[in-house]
Amino acid sequence: MMRRFNWLWSPAMVALVLKELHQIRRDRRVVLALVLPPILQLMLFGTVMSPKVTGIRLGVVDDSHTRQSRGLIASLSESGSFQLVGSYLSVEELSEQIRQGEVDAGVVVPGRLARDLGDGEPATVQVLLNAMNANTAAVSQGYIQGVIQSYNRSLMREGVRVSSRRVDGPTGSTGLAILRPLFLFNPGLVSTWFLVTGLLGQLLLTNGMITSSTTMVKEREAGTLEQLLMTPSRTSEIIVAKILPPFLLMWIPLGVALVIIRVYFQVPFRGNPFLLFAAAAMCLLCGIGLGTVVATLTKSAQQAQLASFFIFPPLMSLSGTMTPAEAMPSWMRSLTVINPIYHFGFVSRGVLIRGATFVDLWPHIFALATIAFVLMAVSVWRFRQQLS
Repeated sequence: MMRRFNWLWSPAMVALVLKELHQIRRDRRVVLALVLPPILQLMLFGTVMSPKVTGIRLGVVDDSHTRQSRGLIASLSESGSFQLVGSYLSVEELSEQIRQGEVDAGVVVPGRLARDLGDGEPATVQVLLNAMNANTAAVSQGYIQGVIQSYNRSLMREGVRVSSRRVDGPTGSTGLAILRPLFLFNPGLVSTWFLVTGLLGQLLLTNGMITSSTTMVKEREAGTLEQLLMTPSRTSEIIVAKILPPFLLMWIPLGVALVIIRVYFQVPFRGNPFLLFAAAAMCLLCGIGLGTVVATLTKSAQQAQLASFFIFPPLMSLSGTMTPAEAMPSWMRSLTVINPIYHFGFVSRGVLIRGATFVDLWPHIFALATIAFVLMAVSVWRFRQQLS
């Protein structure tokens, strides 16, 4: 059985692989593309595209002018999420500033705040939010509720009995349900953990595709591909020599990306790393296979780059990297089944964050293996046609 694969270690095969490695090394742009883009994209997207909102411009109308109201305003401005931009005399003036876009959120403190708190009566604090950006408004609301809860706890330490609730309108309910959430696997609710583990699959696929397609197209433009046909090497040896060097070189940016994810973003490594590496190998093969197909269908490097613009956006949009796939419409969510980035993102999050095992992840690993097999089979078929 092993004799059938002896050609993989033959002198001709080794010479072809070394020739491909030397060709990639001579092109400095390809070498830089192996390291710099993964580092920059991972750090840039992981930091800038985080849903966490800071520096929310806050306006205040303080009709109480008491120690309690000043303590509440100080709690909001010192939380780090809000930036106090001004105090206003009326709600109308604050609303006008929000309408003009000068203020993102406003808090109106009633004049009866200190009296109501002292008498044990509920005190209502009005919050005005600019909902033109729905995400910022929702995040601001959550931040303000958290600050008010912290403020209530400080009042309780002073002996004041308080309770807080969100008031949307009149209610006749007499019961009270208390929610005590328990956050598993990510107690700090660090949003970048979800983002960077999904971006890892995107980097593997896109860089594998770009490296394989660029090297193959440039070799065809230089005329060296036809020279390979004049050598005594078999077609299978030429195909493997084209696939193996990009596959080996792409482990360099993978290692760099994993170091950044662990050291810079503080993502835990709770699962089996070999399971992650197996999924990464399949994702790399998907990218190399896709790049080889693109290279065989285009005539120049410019055409290959143009074709990539039609491939990357759908893969990125349907990968569940930025937002969970469950948030997509049902007809669109079904398309994620054929997206290798989606399956790798599920595996990477399961292995790194949840510590999942093969039993938990085998459907996505099987889907990755199937997609890789299909793409590699199509790429080999197209490459054989080109050689013939």
